[in-house]
Amino acid sequence: MAVESNAASSSPSAPGLKRSLSLWQLVVLGIVIVQPIAPMGVFGVIDNEARGHVVTAILVAMVAMLFTAFSYGKMARVYPSAGSAYTYVGREIHPALGYLVGWAMVLDYILNPLVCTVICSKLTQNILPGVPYAALAAAFAGLFTLLNLRAIQSSARINEALAAGMMIVVVIFFAFVVRFLWGIGQYGSAFFFEPLYNPATFSFHGLFRGTSIAVLTYIGFDGISTFSEEVENPRRNILLATVLVCAITGVLSALEVYAAQLVWGSNPFPPQMVESAFPLVAQRAGGFFLFHLLNFTILIANVGSGMGAQLAAARLLYGMGRNDAIPRKFFGAIDPVRRIPTNNIVFIGAIALAGAFLLSYERGVELLNFGAFVAFIGVNAAAFVHYFVRAREKHWIDLAAPVLGATICFLIWLNLSAPAKIAGGLWMLAGLLYGAAKTGGFRAGRLTFDVPAGEA
Repeated sequence: MAVESNAASSSPSAPGLKRSLSLWQLVVLGIVIVQPIAPMGVFGVIDNEARGHVVTAILVAMVAMLFTAFSYGKMARVYPSAGSAYTYVGREIHPALGYLVGWAMVLDYILNPLVCTVICSKLTQNILPGVPYAALAAAFAGLFTLLNLRAIQSSARINEALAAGMMIVVVIFFAFVVRFLWGIGQYGSAFFFEPLYNPATFSFHGLFRGTSIAVLTYIGFDGISTFSEEVENPRRNILLATVLVCAITGVLSALEVYAAQLVWGSNPFPPQMVESAFPLVAQRAGGFFLFHLLNFTILIANVGSGMGAQLAAARLLYGMGRNDAIPRKFFGAIDPVRRIPTNNIVFIGAIALAGAFLLSYERGVELLNFGAFVAFIGVNAAAFVHYFVRAREKHWIDLAAPVLGATICFLIWLNLSAPAKIAGGLWMLAGLLYGAAKTGGFRAGRLTFDVPAGEA
């Protein structure tokens, strides 16, 4: 799939975006996108699957993401404006494989608002326990849809303020954990090592099951490449920023879950409480004040994520519809007054609402990660082909990084649950059949997944 850039060719006199972002400003933007409290919402699911080894799962996932971030950064040099996983794979390997990577990303985009709807509903029940889950799911799916239909988008300053507020909450949490541990009294050195390795509960299968979910912590780092036209020295800084954001996210996330496990230990969470696991840890460390502070913080973070994810999914579907990859009349339509893809926003909202009753939070996260892993493996493969197979000068790093990244991502992908792999596999099969029929075996015409900038 040869995906063309959406940017129109500009004349020499046409104004362009100002290159004003420094490396560290780009890193801050990346951390805002990923969120400083990224592991808190999924903490309970990872803990139950990894049998208490959340820290180790986060760190193993970080290794895979660092190699993948390196590949993303390298490929952003080649495709600075059209960059995305399907573009890289479609141009470097084969159009059909690029199409399938794009199809996997559709699953990823569609499930993100659904997952946010589920966790927001569960967290709100901690504040309003008398309100039925069904009513809250309908309220949040409706809220995301209504606000996006009104074209209400949070500004960069609001996002930065929210990220700063989250960092303050993280510091408060650490302070309460220190006070809690100080009050325990005597404990041996093994106590501080158990979050990394507890021989009583450790298993490689559990660790990799947990890691397959822990990758959600890093989702969003690839968004850094969208700032290619606004950053100083993009060939250098996009790569560095992408890797640095992954590393900083991994270290901060590991510290957060390490502190949580010192308080909670390796104990599992009741299945009905996995979405509220981190607030429960906070309650043990700091009482109901800290419980509600963490619960509210995670709730607000996911409201923002849900709105942004729904709009991003609607824009992706619009790009597909505009290029006739899916029915153009419905998905390629734009509201002439508000200039937004109204049909797609409502469609994604309906899926989020229906899915909130059909999928658990854990299963939704795993399916989301199914699509993400397909994209990550594809980007590593594309980087390997471009920088090692086709390059005149071959460097060992261009062999080692993408091969290790793809291999580790594949091994983690294998540890997704069987239902997630079956459902994801059926989705990919449907995409394969649809794409083959649409293009006459991927020969006639092209199916693109571009997200038009500024049109939605």
